[in-house]
This record gives sequence, structure tokens and C-alpha cells, in this order.
Amino acid sequence: MRTPHVVVVMGVAGTGKTTIGPLLAARLGVPYAEGDDFHPPANIAKMSAGIPLDDTDRWPWLDAIGGWAHGRAGLGGVVSSSALKRSYRDRLRAAAPGIVFVHLAGDRALIEDRMSHRQGHFMPTALLDSQFATLQPLEPDEPGATVDVSGSPDEITARAAEALAALPGPAR
Repeated sequence: MRTPHVVVVMGVAGTGKTTIGPLLAARLGVPYAEGDDFHPPANIAKMSAGIPLDDTDRWPWLDAIGGWAHGRAGLGGVVSSSALKRSYRDRLRAAAPGIVFVHLAGDRALIEDRMSHRQGHFMPTALLDSQFATLQPLEPDEPGATVDVSGSPDEITARAAEALAALPGPAR
């Protein structure tokens, strides 16, 4: 019997990580962890003020997510994290070598529109440009898949599950 991967649902702000992550976790029958909950208060204050995080801000956050993912190794789980740079994903894989990524990607105008309609989130649309500037899409040697964010949450989740099922290893 195969056990599920630990999946990191990644992408720029507004791609639906917090919506798709729990839906994907439910579909896979594993727990979900909200990546934003791993941010220290200083990071949330900085982003709320419209100030992009730098790598020094992100390392403790990534280490906390990596620790959660490591604890779920062999058990499966889904966690959201922007994981915009290869170096961030490398750090997560160093903590939890078996993780795979689902990169939620889409048209900037669609993502900005979705961001402008959400309420109660600390990430302002003003930081979207910095997110796209920082984004380094998954490279061919990175375990995972890119999933288009057009359509309904159920459609996106179905595409993500299909992409995971096509990967080698335990996500089937």
C-alpha cells in the first residue's frame, strides 16, 4: 500500500492556495495546514503594511512549514506556501525530501481580480507585482506539476489531483 505524498500547494498570492489546499487534502484523505499560519507576527505586520518579505523574513517561515511536512512524511498531507523561488523549494525539500509541489498558475489579470474580491486577507493586491517578479516556476527536475487556476475550485482541484496521480511514487 502506498502512502500519499506531502503536497505543497504553491503560487503567487491570489491563485487560490487557501481554497484549493483544503479541497485537495479532502480529496486525498489527508490533513491540510494553512501556510500563512506558520508566519511569525512580524511577517504578517510587514505584509499588511504593503512591504514585501525578504529572504531573511522567509527562512523561519519555510523552516516551520518544512518541519510540519517532515512530520507528515509517510502519512501524507497538504500545506500551502507561496514557495516562489527555487531556493525556497530546495529548503522545504531539505526538511522533507519526499514533498511534491502543485504550482497554481494563471493569468495575472484573473489573479488580481480574485485578490480584489477577497476579504479579510493581509496580502494587498499592491504586492502582486513583487510576487510575480520573484516567482521562479517549477523546473523539470523538481517533483510536481503546474495546474491552471481558471475555472471553479472543484475543477482546479480535479486537475491538481489528476496531475498528482500522474507523478511517479506514492501520490496515486
